[in-house]
Amino acid sequence: MAAEAKRKEGGFKPAYAVAIAITAIAIIGLVYMTTNSGAASGPVVAVGDNISVYYTGTYTNGTVFDSNAGKTPLNFTVGSGQLIKGFDDAVIGMKLNETKTVTIPANEAYGEVNQSLIVTVPKRDFGNQTVTVGMMISTSRGAQGRVTAVNATNVTVDFNSPLAGQTLVFKITVVSIKK
Repeated sequence: MAAEAKRKEGGFKPAYAVAIAITAIAIIGLVYMTTNSGAASGPVVAVGDNISVYYTGTYTNGTVFDSNAGKTPLNFTVGSGQLIKGFDDAVIGMKLNETKTVTIPANEAYGEVNQSLIVTVPKRDFGNQTVTVGMMISTSRGAQGRVTAVNATNVTVDFNSPLAGQTLVFKITVVSIKK
């Protein structure tokens, strides 16, 4: 009788305990879903991940200079220096199947044009070979350059990347992430 009298006086009420427990479970579930919402959407690209991407590279005027769309994806390890810095940095934080467009300045792409890589050589060094503007040549050490000028006595060859000095735009889609 003493316990029943205490309940009537405002002591323990089982209905309140159940309501408190249900509320606590709901709050814990809400906190879990909020803090783990990224996990449900899949992995996020980080330095050291091996990823595969489709990309289309354009100049700022929209002219495409390279693309693997519809071909084999480009595979690389993020942060390894395999690709230009701006591209490497752009994929960090992307999710699987995410697409984004990024503009990369020359200093984070192929660098500025290096005047010391533009050389003039005597035309006779080419022997009987016909040399024309736009022609690609290789040195005995494997360096590749593009002929930019030819006259009666000299040939000018640019050993810079054709993309040096350019701001580049890439549309990138992540198609695989391996942690």
